[in-house]
Amino acid sequence: MNSTIWIDAEIEKVWQAITEEQSLTRWYAPGSTWDIPKLAAGERMTFTLMPNAHNQLSDPLPMQLTIQQVNKYEVFSFYLEVPETVIAITLAEQHNGTTVSFNMTGYDASLANLKALLEGDEIPYL
Repeated sequence: MNSTIWIDAEIEKVWQAITEEQSLTRWYAPGSTWDIPKLAAGERMTFTLMPNAHNQLSDPLPMQLTIQQVNKYEVFSFYLEVPETVIAITLAEQHNGTTVSFNMTGYDASLANLKALLEGDEIPYL
């Protein structure tokens, strides 16, 4: 199973939103920060999950992620500790918009946020 959503936006804009630090901070666990020194396979990046209403954290939780794949306008994937736990975000042009999919379930709120960000609506899940 996976989490999927269709967004009324060009694939270039969606790609930018899923690979740029500032955009990721706005839709993927809003307020949690991303540090992506170099967008390339094998490079390390840091995602810092901030305490919010959806988790039990009392302090920020930094996570070192390794980028597995960067295929422009197609797929952006990364993993936390072992390659077996890859999170892959794939894009496909469809119906004058873009379909975005995570390779697993549990990302519906993040995808709703991404859709709202790109379509100019309020971010629903803060």
